[in-house]
This record gives sequence, C-alpha cells and structure tokens, in this order.
Amino acid sequence: MKKDKLSRRSFIGNTSLMAAGAVAGSLTGTGQAAKADNIKRIVKIGRINQSVSKWCYGKIPLDEFCAVSMKMGIKAIDLLGPRDFPTLKKYGLECSLVNTHGLTKGLNRTGNHKECLAKIRSAIDATAEYEFPNVITFPGNRAGMADDVGIDNMVTALKQVAGHAEKKKVTICIEYLNSKVNHKDYMFDKMAWGVEVCKRVGSDRVKILYDIYHAQIMEGDIIRTIRNYHEYIGHYHTGGNPGRNEIDETQELYYPAIMRAIVKTGYKGYVAHEFVPKRDPLTSLANAVRICDV
Repeated sequence: MKKDKLSRRSFIGNTSLMAAGAVAGSLTGTGQAAKADNIKRIVKIGRINQSVSKWCYGKIPLDEFCAVSMKMGIKAIDLLGPRDFPTLKKYGLECSLVNTHGLTKGLNRTGNHKECLAKIRSAIDATAEYEFPNVITFPGNRAGMADDVGIDNMVTALKQVAGHAEKKKVTICIEYLNSKVNHKDYMFDKMAWGVEVCKRVGSDRVKILYDIYHAQIMEGDIIRTIRNYHEYIGHYHTGGNPGRNEIDETQELYYPAIMRAIVKTGYKGYVAHEFVPKRDPLTSLANAVRICDV
C-alpha cells in the first residue's frame, strides 16, 4: 500500500467536500463545501462495522473528516497514530488500525526486531489506553530471503510481543499485500504464508489484515479464502481492482457478496475502506458505505 503511485504517504487528491449527489439521499449539495449537517446517515443495517483510511482523502482536515464519517455511520478511522486519538474520541470514533513501523523493513529480519518491536509495543500501549482494537505490522521485503526463513523470523519476533498484546487486549494484524503490482518483493503475498505465521505464534492477538484488493491481484478466490481462514483474520481492507479505486460496478469485485460472506463468519471487527477515489471523494465514500451495508 505505501508504495502505490497514489499512496498513504504521498496521495494528495481532490479535497473538495462538495456533494456530487451521486448517492441519492446521502449527500446534499448547494454549491458550497459539504458540511456534516448536510450529510444523512447511510448505514441502515449495520452488520458490517465500517471504517475508512484517512490517507485516501488528501487534505480534508481530520476534524471535518471525522464529522462527516460519523454522520454517514462509519465507526472508525484507519491508520492513524496517538496524536490523532483525542480528535477521534471527540466524535465517538475509534482508530480501527494503528500505525507502527515501516513496510519494507519489517519482522522477517532479526536485525529489524529491536526497532520494530519497540514501535509495536509503544503503539499497543497507546492503543490500549484508548481501548482501540488493533495495530499493524509487516514482514518486509524478501530481498533474496526464503519464505520459510521469513516465517521463522516473523514467529520469533511476534512471540516476543504477543503476550503484551494479550495483556493489553490489542490485536497485532500482519498485512497481506500484493507483490505483483504495488509492492514488488513484499514477502507476505500469499494467504498461506500469513496463516502459517499465525498458527505458529498461537495467539488470538496475532492475526491477518486481509486486504481484499491485494488478495484479488495475487490469488483471487476471495470468498472461499474468507470462509476457510476467517479465524486468522483480524481486519479487512476494501479496494476496487484494477486500480485500487471505487468499489462499485466499475471494477471486478462484487463487494455485497464479499460482505455477506464476512457476516456469515460471525466477524465483529472492522472493514476499512482503503481505496483512492477517482470522483468526488465523499460521494465515492458514501457509495462504498452503502454497498457494504448488507
């Protein structure tokens, strides 16, 4: 994700808050920037706890973004840090996934363990203080390393912090990313790799962040994978393929069926929207919320 052409770190998108009216009844525009008071609740069913990644929405101020998200029925914002927590709390939102260490240099190398584990522990402590659910971690790139060696090193590292996560009631989520399009050489690019890590760590507080966009590129078979491995999944991300844009009829994944499959597993965590809008950003977000409210 962080190396996408339009990435978490570098994306500066269309920051207009004008409602385009594409989602009937969700946004009302008068030619002025959309305000929270002009946005009606979209979530009606609520079996999916929806979140959204702030990095996809450019320069929209966090305060304003929280107000709009809350009005739509979104319950959390993804991939923020402790300095943002008071703003989230002000709007009754959670941080559904808290940042820790970098993506390319992760836990698959013992030389990175000290630095990465310190950042994970610090994030766990801050996350637990606010009673938020998850922090993120990455194995990093292969750089010639065999997958089984990466698993061994990842397990060694996570066993050192799993007990702390259990004590603090925070889940560490290992992210699955594609190595074909966006993240060349990334190690966790097959579901079996992450499942093996989770099995060997043996903690309910170490799970997988199943990014549906990345998984579609690498393996597809999304619904069967969710059914077979849901017990190892602690968090989900959405995104349209190809392009990581809107999750509507312009792309190949059918998200209503995917969301229903998630509901059937009994999952109670968050599904976070992590797509880069090509159209008016808040109208696209509102449409995604409606699509996933199954």
